[in-house]
Amino acid sequence: MSTFMRPVWNPDWLPGCTATTLELPPSYDGPCIATLVRRQAPRPNGRAVLYLHGFSDYFYQLHLAEGFAAHGYDFYALDLRRYGRSLLPHQRPNFCRDLREYFVEIDRAIEIINADWLLLNGHSTGGLLAALYAHTGHYYDRINALWLNSPFVEINAVGGEWAFAACIEQLGAVWPGFAVPGVLSSRYVESIHCTQRGHWNFDLNLKPLMGWPAYAGWFRAIRRAQRQLQAGFGISCPILLMHAARSHRGKLWSDAFTCSDSVLNIQHMLQYGPSLGRNVKLCAIEGGMHDLVLSAPPARAQVFAELFAWLDTMYDCRL
Repeated sequence: MSTFMRPVWNPDWLPGCTATTLELPPSYDGPCIATLVRRQAPRPNGRAVLYLHGFSDYFYQLHLAEGFAAHGYDFYALDLRRYGRSLLPHQRPNFCRDLREYFVEIDRAIEIINADWLLLNGHSTGGLLAALYAHTGHYYDRINALWLNSPFVEINAVGGEWAFAACIEQLGAVWPGFAVPGVLSSRYVESIHCTQRGHWNFDLNLKPLMGWPAYAGWFRAIRRAQRQLQAGFGISCPILLMHAARSHRGKLWSDAFTCSDSVLNIQHMLQYGPSLGRNVKLCAIEGGMHDLVLSAPPARAQVFAELFAWLDTMYDCRL
């Protein structure tokens, strides 16, 4: 391992976790960093998981880390460049021009983790990124399994929204910094945050109620990656793709926001999921939300039960 890969771990703001800053090569907008958060297993089994968050997001799901640690996995999560702990004052939040920009911090994280067995876990946009990395990333052969939590395989557009999306994608080639506010409905964050209608506490400065603007360059990068995924990847490692049992769209509040995917259309996951690799398992979570691990307790229990049962079919993960 090269000298720059020797991390200095400091206490993270999440209890029981530590974090290290990854200094990355300067990008087109100047200096940039990523942050790797760690929760070590009390009785490690030589296996680890690397978690990639979604758009307008960062890592705060402590119970996810604790669940893996209880099963012997050392848990790691990246706050990608321009997100969460890694957002610097001069940067556009959550911006990128190509999803492969993030391969640099994923490479470094995998080198630091240096596990005997590695599960790559991605949620939403992080699921799209995880699949892309497992297909073409430098260390794709170090990934032993892939768990996708409601991956962003297609935009959730209807009617005239498709024409608008096409215009934004074209604009991204010439004006990547053009900001499109209000792309995400506030209803999803409202459904999960403890000060609104939900039960989870996270920093609304890092994950705002209305989300961050979707920059045209970012949207173009997403569409390019989605088209590659939709053409089929042929990933060799086993894949578990979990999704909510149903989707929901709406402007007015209803309880459906608390028990369905209110961000993406699950039919897209069902359509494109099977072509991701040679060994794909699709799993619907009854009562699941967009981020399945934030669902109500019965759905959340199903998520973890299905996940660890799936892992146990490949390896003896019992302590």
